[in-house]
Amino acid sequence: MSLGLSPLSWRLVIGLLGCSFAGTAIADHAVVLHGDGKLVRLAPSGEVTWEMDWPAIHDLHVLPNGNLMVQRGPAEVVEIDPRTKQIVWSYDSSRANGNEGRRVEVHGFQPLGEGRVMIAETGVRRIIEVDRDGKLLKATPLTVDHPDPHSDTRLVRKLANGNYLVAHERDGVIREYDGKTAEVVWDYEVPLFGKERASGHGPDAFGNQAFAAVRLPSGNTLVTTGNGHGVLEVTPDKRIVWQLSQDDLPPIRLAWVTTIEVLKNGHYVIGNCHAGPGQPLLIELDPKTKRVVWTLDRHDDFGNNVSNSQLVNLRIPSIR
Repeated sequence: MSLGLSPLSWRLVIGLLGCSFAGTAIADHAVVLHGDGKLVRLAPSGEVTWEMDWPAIHDLHVLPNGNLMVQRGPAEVVEIDPRTKQIVWSYDSSRANGNEGRRVEVHGFQPLGEGRVMIAETGVRRIIEVDRDGKLLKATPLTVDHPDPHSDTRLVRKLANGNYLVAHERDGVIREYDGKTAEVVWDYEVPLFGKERASGHGPDAFGNQAFAAVRLPSGNTLVTTGNGHGVLEVTPDKRIVWQLSQDDLPPIRLAWVTTIEVLKNGHYVIGNCHAGPGQPLLIELDPKTKRVVWTLDRHDDFGNNVSNSQLVNLRIPSIR
């Protein structure tokens, strides 16, 4: 069933599907996403309240002041003031701090506060931290078994302990790097579960091209497996203690699983990219029961390539 009838109330739609929000307030389900060549903000009603033409991205952050941090082109990270649609800060990894003349791409970055920004630079295979003036504050080399400027990494996050958690897409490995020594202190190879690789991006493709990793308070790690069509929860000793597979949520069928957000109520919101018409772009589920409590199906509006999104709290400044 397609839910692409915006601005039909999402609460009404979920009621028709026999689902509930299970304690998640409708007001917390405004979404910023990229799709169909646009950055878009959706209100809980499904109404598009802001949009801006923008090329493809692989990472997205809504800052506390309501600004957006996204990539522009293969190697530039920018901050956009959505009220004016003006770029108020930028850093181009292909032109700065020793990368001039080298092929560099950026697929993961993170605002760190106090003006610092972390950027994973593929091709040159390093993580850097820079200040608002572009000054290089720190550089950490990456371990990559199968180098490729387009797929050395996908999402990268700095952990509370100062380490970096990196999804190495082409390697099919999650690596945690010591933030001081660059030593790999933990890694996890995403399994193929005995299946043969199949090329492509849709639900019939298959591989282990991991897109994201999130460290839970328990010390376990959530891994979105990209074209592995699922999510894994892995312990520090690399045991799988929870798994979401491609057909666990009928009639939903997972394709290229990208982003994952852990909500305050413990629910997960996962990105379902390249899934095709009639399949949701975003899925909220209760991991304890694998019950789907909310979906966003807007394929007709945003296409088949919504790789990134972020739920936003309506208490932050509006970007209407």
